[in-house]
Amino acid sequence: MSNLIVALQQGWTRIGARLLPQACFVCAANAGAVVLCPECIRLLPMPPQEACPVCAIDSPGAAVCGRCLTRPPRFDATHAAFPYAFPVRELVHAFKFQARFGTGRFLASRLVGLASGIQADCVVAAPLHPQRLASRGFNQSILLARPVAKALRVPLLRDAVSKARLVPPQAGLALEERRRNLRGVFVTRRRFDGERVLVVDDVMTSGTTLDELAGALKAAGAARVEAVVVARTPRHASPG
Repeated sequence: MSNLIVALQQGWTRIGARLLPQACFVCAANAGAVVLCPECIRLLPMPPQEACPVCAIDSPGAAVCGRCLTRPPRFDATHAAFPYAFPVRELVHAFKFQARFGTGRFLASRLVGLASGIQADCVVAAPLHPQRLASRGFNQSILLARPVAKALRVPLLRDAVSKARLVPPQAGLALEERRRNLRGVFVTRRRFDGERVLVVDDVMTSGTTLDELAGALKAAGAARVEAVVVARTPRHASPG
């Protein structure tokens, strides 16, 4: 039965591609039912082959990087689908700020593959402050996290963590300023005793947001906090 369902789904996808073709987000060629044509998918930037297992920054020999050794973060591992570069950066922006949900579905599909081997008891999406959520209309991280939780067959805890205050923009701040800016910003609404928590977010820059979120989760009893993100900024682009 499962093979039949897969075949039917593929058939409907092919029909949709013929009836409702769309232009590739990057090159404007016919992309069928998805946002990128096969050639542009093939040319997407790939994450470094050797990356720090903790923060996902490029690191020779895939060793724990100097920053994570010097000041170990409170999260245990990070997995990034892409570097934060063209056209991934533009796909994220189109999803996040223009509500182009087709790009979100494409990015989420990559996170599902990335998370497939991770052992988790629950999934938590990086929360938005209610004011930011009201202005945007949706939390992009929840939309990315939903198919991940479904694929892993674990609950997505939508309201288990909240953002207690609206944080000023982080862009242009040094690393220590970012840490001060975010200190105590996340509040947990349940216990996570002994649980392995998988956090889903769109972009990881310096890692301070994930570190603060992991700190709140571990203070609530989480045994392990792992993250999957769509994109990780390269080392030279990370502030501080």
